[in-house]
Amino acid sequence: MDRMQIVEVRDWSRSANNNPIALFKSSPEPKNPIILIGGVHGDEPEGVWLAEFTFEWLKRNTVKLPWILIPCLNPDGYAACTRGNGHGVDLNRNYPSRDWSPHFEKPRYNSGPSAGSEPEVQALVQLIQDCKPCLLIHFHSWQPCIVCTGEPGLLAGRALADSSGYELKNDIGYPTPGSLSGYGWYDNKIPVICVEEAEGCARENVWPHFKHGIEKIFSGALK
Repeated sequence: MDRMQIVEVRDWSRSANNNPIALFKSSPEPKNPIILIGGVHGDEPEGVWLAEFTFEWLKRNTVKLPWILIPCLNPDGYAACTRGNGHGVDLNRNYPSRDWSPHFEKPRYNSGPSAGSEPEVQALVQLIQDCKPCLLIHFHSWQPCIVCTGEPGLLAGRALADSSGYELKNDIGYPTPGSLSGYGWYDNKIPVICVEEAEGCARENVWPHFKHGIEKIFSGALK
C-alpha cells in the first residue's frame, strides 16, 4: 500500500487569543477518521509531545486508517503554561454536552460562560460533526492511565494500556461535566480515549510508552 499523502492546514482555526491552531490530515479527504488531539491543557506538555511524536511516526509509515491530528488545541495555554485557554477556560469542561454545567469548584476547572463558548471547542465540535470520526484520542498528563469511554474503543484502549503498562479505566475517577468524553460518547456515540501520561515524564520517554499501541491501532488489525 502506498504511503498516504498528508495535508497541512497551518491556520485551521484560531484560539481565544487569536493564535493559529494547526491541523494535519491524511489524504484523500479522510472519512470516519481517528482524530488525535494534543495540548488540550496548556500545562501538560507531555500531551503535545505525544501528539508530535505520533505525527512524526505517521509521516514515516504506511497506515491503513484515515486520521486527523491536532498537535496543540490550546496554544494560548501552552505558551503561558496554564491549564486554560486565553479566557482562562478549561477546554475539557466546555464541550456542549448534555451534562455541561456553569458550576465549578476550582478556577482551573472553569467551564466557561456557556457550553461551547470557546473558539477552540467550537472548531473541534464542527470538525467532529463534519467528518464523523470513528474514534477520538486526546493526550494529557496527570496520574498515568488510559481512560476509555465507549465500548467500541476498548480494543484501542487496551493496545495503549498494554504498550505503556498503564491501567485501563472506564472513567477518570471524578465528575467531568462538559468533557470531550461526555460530548463524544454519551451525546454522539463516538468512543473517546483519554491518554494520561505521567506528569513530569521526560520527553524522551513519552514515545516509547505508546509506540507499540499507536502502531497496533493504525495497523487496522485490532482483535
